[in-house]
Amino acid sequence: QVQLVESGGGLVQAGGSLRLSCAASGNTFAVNAMAWFRQAPGNQRELVASIADGGGTYYANSVKGRFTISRDDAKNTVYLRMNSLKPEDTAVYFCNAVALEGDRDVDYWGQGTQVTVSS
Repeated sequence: QVQLVESGGGLVQAGGSLRLSCAASGNTFAVNAMAWFRQAPGNQRELVASIADGGGTYYANSVKGRFTISRDDAKNTVYLRMNSLKPEDTAVYFCNAVALEGDRDVDYWGQGTQVTVSS
């Protein structure tokens, strides 16, 4: 199993920046991709950014050029640097890890961290 603990959320004014962190523990050697999702009230959970084992990244169109996902394998931690924040970025942000267990991929989730952007 993999445990994920997020930190770094908070309240920020529009145009400001935040950095989210997600520390993984447990069966981390089985993790082959990590990602950040977010969910605003009344909306479905959506993929924000992901990073694969080899370092390849993906970003949702809504955050391209503003957010950067990175990982520190020595610390088993993934980060999401968020710049030029907008009120529409307000959501609970969840860390996700995909671990290969046996012959199947298993999703693990953190508890979420609130990001609120005021206008």
